[in-house]
Amino acid sequence: MRVKDKVTLITGGAAGIGLATAERFAEEGAKVVIGDVNQEAGEAAIKRLGPDSSFYKFDVRDRKEVGDWIQGVLSRYGRVDVLVNNAGILRDSLLVKMKGDEVIKQMTESEFDLVIAINLKGVFNCTQAVAPAMIRQGRGVILNATSVVGMDGNVGQTNYIATKSGVIGMTKVWARELGRYNIRVNAVAPGFTETEILKSMPSQILEGMRVRTPLGRLGQPREIANAYLFLASDEASFITGTVLRVDGGIVIGT
Repeated sequence: MRVKDKVTLITGGAAGIGLATAERFAEEGAKVVIGDVNQEAGEAAIKRLGPDSSFYKFDVRDRKEVGDWIQGVLSRYGRVDVLVNNAGILRDSLLVKMKGDEVIKQMTESEFDLVIAINLKGVFNCTQAVAPAMIRQGRGVILNATSVVGMDGNVGQTNYIATKSGVIGMTKVWARELGRYNIRVNAVAPGFTETEILKSMPSQILEGMRVRTPLGRLGQPREIANAYLFLASDEASFITGTVLRVDGGIVIGT
């Protein structure tokens, strides 16, 4: 019961790593609050999590919706102990693809802007909304989802990598700015993890991911959730401003 009674907010908590994290925190006694754009999946999730959980439908891009979410949580629970900024999307494409001298395909502006808005600005919006409450209560933990590709790079992911590298930078800035208020800020960088998105990929691509991972397998969402749980717990009380890789030893590009 390492997070017993801690009010824990998880964006994108209705599926994948977010849902696994919600389940893991609930197992350890937290009061879990899921935020997601998927109403049906969110309601199904809290049925699995039990009576101490709740679901709010909102979009991390919308600052008013985010602010209303935080105020709703504070009205119900009176505090926020942990924020897990997990919500994120992929819109992969090459920067530019040429055939001879002709550009035949490239990442579109809309693909770039959408990923930036959700994966990067969404993290900013949620953290800025929750920080005043944590400052007033004199404690808190903020955990941000980055990725190994934000550290190593990866072909076809200019937009995604820009967000995940940016999240690492914001994590380090916020650790410095908020540490004086006893607020810890860390990031988790998963490697190839067996979520719904990966399961839909062709088998040869999945096999390539396994081969490139020194442990010889994909990660499980629960293994990433365990990292969030550790960083939220008092066992990590002197850890802030760090990025914890949970990646099976992979270095992208090797």
